[in-house]
Amino acid sequence: MYKDAASTSPQATGRAWRSPRAGPPTRLAALDLGTNNCRLLVAEPAHDGFEVVDSFSRITRLGEGLAATGRLNEAAICRTIAALAVCQRVIGRNQVAEVRCVATEACRRAANGAQFIERVERETGIRLEIVTQDEEARLALLGCLPLVDAAAEQLLMVDIGGGSTEIVWFDRASRAGHGVIVSLPVGVVTLAESFAGDLHNGDYEGMRGCVRDALARAALGGFVPGALDAPALQMLGTSGTVTTLAAIHLGLRRYDRRRVDGITLTYQAIAEVAERLKRLDNRGRAAHPCIGHGRADLVVAGCAILEAIHESWPVSRMRVADRGVREGILNGLMGLDLTALMRRYPAAV
Repeated sequence: MYKDAASTSPQATGRAWRSPRAGPPTRLAALDLGTNNCRLLVAEPAHDGFEVVDSFSRITRLGEGLAATGRLNEAAICRTIAALAVCQRVIGRNQVAEVRCVATEACRRAANGAQFIERVERETGIRLEIVTQDEEARLALLGCLPLVDAAAEQLLMVDIGGGSTEIVWFDRASRAGHGVIVSLPVGVVTLAESFAGDLHNGDYEGMRGCVRDALARAALGGFVPGALDAPALQMLGTSGTVTTLAAIHLGLRRYDRRRVDGITLTYQAIAEVAERLKRLDNRGRAAHPCIGHGRADLVVAGCAILEAIHESWPVSRMRVADRGVREGILNGLMGLDLTALMRRYPAAV
């Protein structure tokens, strides 16, 4: 179980490293540097999972302009390094014993990604590991395991990121079990930048078209619309898009993870919230307390991604996960190396 205790604003074989100010061996840290966000959790193992003792999150837009230039720009690098310096201070004050810090699509795609990783370690002491799309998806699913229904015959997980979208499908209704991980090179930042400004209906359709095209080019490995036919099918959504949709659906005046994480939404409810957001301009979306200025232009792009995926694999409901890669890292550092996942879904590893 995930327990929040404080807030400041995995594989087990991964590149974990020990802090030079290591304290009790039970205190662990996980850092996820994405295309849009820099997020850190510090936690201690508990009898039913882990307890978060400190955290940090900041929108850095590391991937700003990446789609157009193929490189990380200096302003985005400086914003991100400033956030990572804060993360290092949080790690230090907690005397963390073991840390794993991962970077995802922006660093995978950027021509200067390796140079950025070297600069980060030189200037902050943070050692970032660029993970593959498959590893990112596995970490996200490992972090979401507590929300997986043990009775589900098929599982569809969608992780909408800033620079890419990962889709994980497992079918354990078949005797041998079958699993597929699909990574689409489209995310909320790349789409929002491609359709800059306040969105119109044509722009939204254009974004959906980009996702459809990416799906058409993807190697699905038997993962086709007709495959999702098990009586017990579960869909999991993990991303800022789906948690924002859930918060707005609940009418929250302030985002509350305790009310969002684990909630199940019908697709009709999701579509209704998405329609409301599409009718607003960026200023109107930014004014919502669960969105803010940093996500105003991203949330509609996320809705377009989710809608295009739903067109290919229509489901009636989705369980919302406010957890993912960081939680997966922590589970891995505590020794869960996907063995439990493999027992549930034999093709996962």
